[in-house]
Amino acid sequence: MERKVRLGITRDFFDSAGNLAIPGPGLELLNEMPEVEYRIFDRFLPEIGAEQIRGCDMVLSWTAHWTKRSLAENDQLIAVLYTGVGYDHIDVRALTQAGVMLCFAPDAVRRPMACTIITFILALAMRLINKDKITRQGRWSERDAYHGEGLTGKTLGSIGVGNIGHEVFLLARPFGMRHLVCDPYVEQDAVSDIGADLVDMDTILAESDFLSISVPFSEQTHHLIGKEELRKMKSTAYLINTSRGSVVDEGALIQALQQGWIRGAGLDVFEQEPVDPDNPILKMDNVVVSPHSLGHTDEYFEGAWRDKFRQAAQILRGEIPEAVVNRDVLETLRFRTKFRKFQTP
Repeated sequence: MERKVRLGITRDFFDSAGNLAIPGPGLELLNEMPEVEYRIFDRFLPEIGAEQIRGCDMVLSWTAHWTKRSLAENDQLIAVLYTGVGYDHIDVRALTQAGVMLCFAPDAVRRPMACTIITFILALAMRLINKDKITRQGRWSERDAYHGEGLTGKTLGSIGVGNIGHEVFLLARPFGMRHLVCDPYVEQDAVSDIGADLVDMDTILAESDFLSISVPFSEQTHHLIGKEELRKMKSTAYLINTSRGSVVDEGALIQALQQGWIRGAGLDVFEQEPVDPDNPILKMDNVVVSPHSLGHTDEYFEGAWRDKFRQAAQILRGEIPEAVVNRDVLETLRFRTKFRKFQTP
């Protein structure tokens, strides 16, 4: 290309003073890419504005929503470099129609989110929040009311076994648990290396002691777990949701927890975020909660920064990154026309 490649960076990577709000190498990585010039958006808009991305070849994006309006009259943007894996806030169809790749970050997210799920399993099994509370409140004499549970021989189930679900089972191997998987998109051979049995929904609901949900949010997964599903679970079981809040019918979950259909839950996500302070879940001592950020570790941010700039470098060389959500865009005339300039020697 005769000019430098222009990279836009959404404002949510920075605090109000203009300093990077997340750890990791950040913009230092651009020192290795002299052919790139960057522009930080001057303000954060919940929905990306068409005027913000005008003149950009690529945009590094985190929490902002992308819609059809964001891409209006834009014939330059070639890729959105998204730092996560859950992209329900991004209109993928609109990106495809505009000839724009959505590059996400499965490698950066896989281990931190798997660790998040393992954290919930251990915290719930050991009654960690209960023991923390009585210790801080000087209620030492009550400790025998909160005995933990061993994991050996228990059943760990996962609805969805993509990158994250697969990693969970690898990390859980030393616990000596039975592994069950429910996922319509995989065959038994794909989970043999993690010692898991592929079963149907009714089986995984009925037999799991710890049931984790690792599915993307869509029309098909909205309220995937509702009253009927919760009724099928063991009264001693724990539900763990780290995907999206609306995958679980929160009203039904509250009822299940209050009436003892299940023993407890670990939640990193809610149907309403930020969560309503009056949400009954926050007052329950059989639920461990976190603000949709338990996987935001130094490992995640380090991986996300390097992953995004590696993808940018691949595009600069005229290569297609592996982690493209909408691979059908690659065959469109609109995309190929824009991408041709990166393939010119």
